[in-house]
Amino acid sequence: MILDLQFGLAPLFLLLIFLVVASLKILREYERGVIFLLGRFWRVKGPGLVIVIPGIQQMVKVDLRVVTMDVPPQDVISKDNVSVKVNAVVYFRVVDPEKAIIQVENYLVATSQLAQTTLRAVLGKHELDEMLAEREKLNLDVQQILDAQTDAWGIKVANVEIKHVDLNESMVRAIARQAEAERERRAKVIHAEGEKQAAQALLEAAQMLSQEPAAMQLRYLQTLTQVAGDKSSTLVFPVPVDLLGKLMGTAGSGKPDV
Repeated sequence: MILDLQFGLAPLFLLLIFLVVASLKILREYERGVIFLLGRFWRVKGPGLVIVIPGIQQMVKVDLRVVTMDVPPQDVISKDNVSVKVNAVVYFRVVDPEKAIIQVENYLVATSQLAQTTLRAVLGKHELDEMLAEREKLNLDVQQILDAQTDAWGIKVANVEIKHVDLNESMVRAIARQAEAERERRAKVIHAEGEKQAAQALLEAAQMLSQEPAAMQLRYLQTLTQVAGDKSSTLVFPVPVDLLGKLMGTAGSGKPDV
């Protein structure tokens, strides 16, 4: 009789041991468990050893580490009607496990879809030059919008980085022509500034030379000396009339030879 009772209780003990082992759960430091009691939210547990009663309680694990999500390339039409492909990366993490499980079916998919639509909406309000030059400002705008919209899901968007802005070949050539024209404009402006400064220096030099007539003659003779050093070609150098008149006058006033 006693032996039969022991054999009858053995399955119960085995079942009890199985239930105890099955009810013990271990959560890592970065994990939390959202516990449901008979289908209703009860509490958030973890990390460490967690007891979940099988059949009565259910647990859903949530990872609290930062998730790096790659936003696939999006076709964006800028404010100045230029079609570009833009992709980005979003860094976010779960700060409220209860909301991340109860308020949204799949917070990873929902955040990915929201990031794609927000990226297209924000970049579509800016011109192409702003997309290329003010990337930090655009990153901050997208991050703030995503963070505000995912707050109800218990998600904190830490950062958004736009990785690539891909242009078609015709637009790349147009930008290259624009950059070339801009550099030519700068070169012409610099050349004009140089001519202006040179003209100002010549004006000041002419004013200084005009104060003494002999200085102009000495400058003229110095130029003749510099030109005479080049014997590779024949040069026609004009002689000022006033200098020629003075030289003729000096020669005419001389005494004849005896």
